[in-house]
Amino acid sequence: MEIAPSKLIFHELIGLNAEVVDAANPTLIGVSGKVVDETKNMIIVQTKACREKMVPKAGATFVFRIPARLSGKHAARHVKIDGNLLVSQPENRTKNIRKIRMR
Repeated sequence: MEIAPSKLIFHELIGLNAEVVDAANPTLIGVSGKVVDETKNMIIVQTKACREKMVPKAGATFVFRIPARLSGKHAARHVKIDGNLLVSQPENRTKNIRKIRMR
């Protein structure tokens, strides 16, 4: 299944690589790794040091790496997303794409 960059906010984020490029808490800037869990207000990233960092969605900006196999392109794509757009329960956010496609 292809993930269009414009529709990434409606897809499952677990398993994607993410990096925090801006945050209200400056100590979180630069946190990067694989998204291992997601709640309504937090994204949990497993860093290369095998530590899990909890990053609040609100007030942060993320860059997600969509692998080539999911982007439908020959190379991976990087998508910058304002975390405020992600604040929602993951299961409710992913349901919205179905409503858009049906219309």
